[in-house]
Amino acid sequence: MARITRIEAHVRTADVPHGGTQGWVYLGIAGREFVLNASGTAGGTRTGDNWTFVLGEDANVENPAYNDPRRPQLDTDNLDRYPIYVRFEPVGPDPAWCLERIVVSVNSDTDHPHTFDNPDLADFGEDRRLWLGQEYGKQLYLKRYDD
Repeated sequence: MARITRIEAHVRTADVPHGGTQGWVYLGIAGREFVLNASGTAGGTRTGDNWTFVLGEDANVENPAYNDPRRPQLDTDNLDRYPIYVRFEPVGPDPAWCLERIVVSVNSDTDHPHTFDNPDLADFGEDRRLWLGQEYGKQLYLKRYDD
């Protein structure tokens, strides 16, 4: 049992036509849901984006106080009690999003980091991308890959 102080979500949008989106991306982890929107950006993701969203310590997301795993304090025990997922809510005239990769790290700067991934997106290629949207499905679950 340890306090969660930092969550990093490494997200890559596929470099394909219409792969980016203005939609909302959410991360569900340890019983809570967080918004993955980089501070100082217009929101959404662009085609070919490769971004690391940081929640908690050294946050780089919009509204960091409201997207903070330390408020209320989350614990690593909850990582196995609730599903870990990324969820997408489409917005705008080109609402789908093509996710190429997502890896989530919890407390990566400690002796006991926790890593979550989806093995279906582990390699790159056309058959390793996932389109998310109203007509395709909006959620992808992640699996634990701790060292």
